[in-house]
Amino acid sequence: MTLSKLVFTPLQYIGWGALEQLGPEVAKFSPSRILLITDAILEKLGVIEPIASKLRQQGYGVTLYTDTVPEPPLAVGEQLVQYTRDGGFDLVIGVGGGSAMDLAKLAAVLAGHEGRVADYLNLTGTRKLEHKGLPKILIPTTSGTGSEVTNISVLSLATTKDVVTHDYLMADAAIVDPQLTVSVPPRVTAATGVDALTHAIEAYISVNANPTTDGLALQAIRLISGSLRRAVHDGQDRQARIDMSYGSNMAGIAFFNAGVAGVHALAYPLGGQFHLSHGESNAVLLPYVMGYIRSSCRKRMADILQAMGGYASYLSEEEASRKCVEELERLVKDVGIPNTLRGYQIPESALDSLTEDGVQQKRLLARSPLPLHREDIRIIYQAAYDGTVAEPKTAPPVS
Repeated sequence: MTLSKLVFTPLQYIGWGALEQLGPEVAKFSPSRILLITDAILEKLGVIEPIASKLRQQGYGVTLYTDTVPEPPLAVGEQLVQYTRDGGFDLVIGVGGGSAMDLAKLAAVLAGHEGRVADYLNLTGTRKLEHKGLPKILIPTTSGTGSEVTNISVLSLATTKDVVTHDYLMADAAIVDPQLTVSVPPRVTAATGVDALTHAIEAYISVNANPTTDGLALQAIRLISGSLRRAVHDGQDRQARIDMSYGSNMAGIAFFNAGVAGVHALAYPLGGQFHLSHGESNAVLLPYVMGYIRSSCRKRMADILQAMGGYASYLSEEEASRKCVEELERLVKDVGIPNTLRGYQIPESALDSLTEDGVQQKRLLARSPLPLHREDIRIIYQAAYDGTVAEPKTAPPVS
């Protein structure tokens, strides 16, 4: 077996009421000035003030930073990093969805480095991260991105996305409290939930998968597929929210170690060019990418179907892999997400530019069990536009 490197967040608390652990974790760093990075919507909803007030009551100076946006552009990252450098902070806390947590990681690390954020981007940057920077605690308020357990910060560029990635971006502590997700509206619950499911599925079919990530990914698929519809249709369903939080967290650990592939590679240009949320970009593409690569991973797709409750044991691998794609289509539809690019008013004329940007995501494409070249990517985008699952003209060997 190929040697596997496994990386985990040093400390995690997960479960209903886990937020109570924030005070003791903050105390470990004895901070004088805390930068709490979140978004304006969470502040308006009243989610943030109880957290900040409790920290202030414990004697800490807390500064709120809410100038974050979904799918943050590079300029937003540059602005926040400079703000953090100028503020003299000694602890960063990120509270929110993936964008807020990604920005918190970025600010904590790059506050202690020279140069621009652009200098550290994966595709075009020339500088290397040299040290960890400020300590950071991450607290997700959605069940989807897994950002609290990864070393990646994603930024939007003109037409696509790029990342800053290094183990220095790992949280010192992650606190996952399902209670914080109860107020998340149905559309966001759906998009982030399918995002988490995509993480688990792509981790399981990744060429870098290993027995540890397989176990995490399959359990994440079971939890998410079994609870997402309920969480969308009844946000107060406590058990559904708990299952989604655990599933998202497991999926995050799985994909962080095994990697994601074609779905994410093709989703990045959708976010870059048309500002679709990351979750919806993944959701609309998931059945089409999986349908296209199906012949390269039939056995694993049968396993995914079984984890989703599809009773694959009495089906052949061929039948099970086809049914898996159908189940993914059904799930996306059931939670109210448009299932074609046309459903997002994306013009057919954009498919070529999406393809060109998708080809650039070599870091992600390298993990696909079926190599995806320019022609393949163009076919998948066309299928997602038309709403018809396409397959390669010549099927690769079955694995």
